[in-house]
Amino acid sequence: MPVLPKQSESSTREGDIQKFYLRWCFAFFVVSGFCGLLYEVVWVRLAMASFGVTTALCSIVISMFMAGLGLGSWGAGVLTRRVLAADGPRALRFYSLAELLIGISSLAVPLQLKLGRLLLQHMGSLGAWQTSRYYVLAGIWVAITLVPWCTCMGSTFPLLMAVIRQTARPTSERSFSYLYVANVLGALLGTIVSAFILIELLGFQGTLYVAGSLNAILALLAFTISFSESSSPSIEKPLLAQATRLKLYGLPRSAILFFLFTTGLVSMGMEVVWIRQFTPYLGNVVYAFAGILAVYLLATVLGSQDYRSEAHTHQPGESASAWSLLALFAVIPVVAADPFLPLGGMQTGGLRLLAIAFFCASAGYLTPLLVDSWSSGDPDRAGTAYAVNIAGSIVGPLIAGFWLLPWLGARGAIVVLSIPLFAIAALAVLRKPSSQTAQPKSGLSPRLQFGIAAIAAILLFAITHDYETRYAVREVRRDYSATVVATGKGFGRKLLVNGVDMTNLNPITKYLAHLPLASMSRPPKNGLVICFGMGTSFRSMLSWGIPTTAVDLIPSVPELFGYYHADAPKLVSSPLARIVIDDGRRFLDGSTQTYDVIVVDPPPPPQAAGSSLLYSREFYEVVKKHLSRDGIFQTWYPENQGDAATTVSVTKALMQSFPYIRAFRSYDRAGILFMASMEPLPVISSSVLAARLPSAAVSDFVEWGPQANPQQQFDLFLTRELPLQDLVAEDPQAPAIQDDQPINEYYLLRNWLHSYR
Repeated sequence: MPVLPKQSESSTREGDIQKFYLRWCFAFFVVSGFCGLLYEVVWVRLAMASFGVTTALCSIVISMFMAGLGLGSWGAGVLTRRVLAADGPRALRFYSLAELLIGISSLAVPLQLKLGRLLLQHMGSLGAWQTSRYYVLAGIWVAITLVPWCTCMGSTFPLLMAVIRQTARPTSERSFSYLYVANVLGALLGTIVSAFILIELLGFQGTLYVAGSLNAILALLAFTISFSESSSPSIEKPLLAQATRLKLYGLPRSAILFFLFTTGLVSMGMEVVWIRQFTPYLGNVVYAFAGILAVYLLATVLGSQDYRSEAHTHQPGESASAWSLLALFAVIPVVAADPFLPLGGMQTGGLRLLAIAFFCASAGYLTPLLVDSWSSGDPDRAGTAYAVNIAGSIVGPLIAGFWLLPWLGARGAIVVLSIPLFAIAALAVLRKPSSQTAQPKSGLSPRLQFGIAAIAAILLFAITHDYETRYAVREVRRDYSATVVATGKGFGRKLLVNGVDMTNLNPITKYLAHLPLASMSRPPKNGLVICFGMGTSFRSMLSWGIPTTAVDLIPSVPELFGYYHADAPKLVSSPLARIVIDDGRRFLDGSTQTYDVIVVDPPPPPQAAGSSLLYSREFYEVVKKHLSRDGIFQTWYPENQGDAATTVSVTKALMQSFPYIRAFRSYDRAGILFMASMEPLPVISSSVLAARLPSAAVSDFVEWGPQANPQQQFDLFLTRELPLQDLVAEDPQAPAIQDDQPINEYYLLRNWLHSYR
């Protein structure tokens, strides 16, 4: 049980008590921020597994998470004013209850998300896949699942501010910024520890258990300390005073709320743009996303701490020129993401990423300054201000992801998002100074700084380029999911998604369709291709004259079908062809259709974020439900881009799901074709397989070689069959990939320590 410090002198003891509570509150918020980040990361992933790996679904989850935070911040602020105004111990007990409820969410949310998935599956046409109704229903369930728990998270700011107000009154006017620094520091630690340690060691569910246990410990400590404080008669409980009616830059006080909404909108909108901008240089792996978030949070911590250091010697009104810097720094990433900047590729991605630190540090400086200026330590007003900031954080990603990026691209989105910041900077520095507007004592005038920043931003935008401009020959499509580039000529054409090379015109993609179709003992009746790519496997399957469905997550990918295949318009108009924009796994979950052949070509590399959901044992269980009795499942694993452990994990997941499996290494050693079925897969000669091909399929199969006839084509793979036990022997300790244990995505500890959890 925490023990209050005892001193002989009353004033000394009171000062020690204030420090005691301040330190505990800081520690509480570090741990709380740590847990909050863990919840956000894992809940997004669990929701993807239940409702689909789509941009719309991710946006819904993040929006509901932020909505809960805002609602909790506002509601707890009202609670502190009406009920807890002069009762620090009681506020601490409410905080304890909030932390306990947050901890319970670690057990409840996974079950709630699974229940939501089952409910949608049983709604029939009402929750049919690829309909707006589906996302409405999914959104309602996500809101029911997350908002109550996130409301508890958001309530912690006003509740602890109320505690500080009663126990450390002299420092309470900047209590929000004090807790804000702690919260962001905890989130930074959560980003690093979750991505690089916890999820790999414990899986998603184990990571939630860690967060829940920490919340329970916080609840117990806070509850215990609340009784220690109330039992001490020497602690003064002053009544709340009205918050100082501070104006900034001579503007109406309501301008502060507008500024908070704008900084939230722009900051979170920028984060969405940065992910797309820097993916070509960082890769589409979880560590790249963690790196962006870590830089964002670290810079925010430094900026917030800088504000707290200056708050003792500077007036809030002296920050006017900081808005000019914030607006200029918002444009800096367009320079770092310029493909013609002589910094190389992924080896220097981290150096490019540092460009966002300037903006994040400035935002970290201004956000707590604004909340402190509005609230002056009043928990109610701080709750309102923070809720307004969070409201902007909800709107920002939606505007950036669904409007700015599809219409304007990354550079255009950055420019549009920076305009409100320049508008605020103009308001802050161009208005006639009032008696409440503090002026800097030296240096360039704020107006001159604003002019320089505006001119510099225009020049930077004028001289920089979007990533796709590095390709002289190209077709570009943008949507809410990705920027897709088709480039190259002839057989050298390529497909890039967010700057990552997905595929090229390769005969192996034809094998994905022809090998399993020819391996059936009867004529196949239909087929499904998950992951459209260039459309080669889809095209090959259609050459069999059977109804063929193709599913791809990114709307713009199928639009470029004609760039790679001249007969694409004819094929798409065929009554046998069907192209669906959806998450492949969710598509199967929402369908009752069975297929003779299901082909999956997961996006490379095997470490790609979310790719485990197409390699996991749970996914294969879904696939089995949609195979005909003697149907064949075929999947491609790019072995040359992975490691031995991932190869073994994919193999084990298949072996635990299907009784009959064959594996073939490609003739160029680029990867492995896995063929699986619930019925025996007999060894069939290449001549028999070739004889089963319809004439149109024969022409398609040998179109690009490398052999002149189908029999020789099949021999290239059949002679390279791999015994499954030989594959498993490459790393026997590696576990099968599961939704909760995506070892292909989280691998650093395995590579460093050569061990598994």
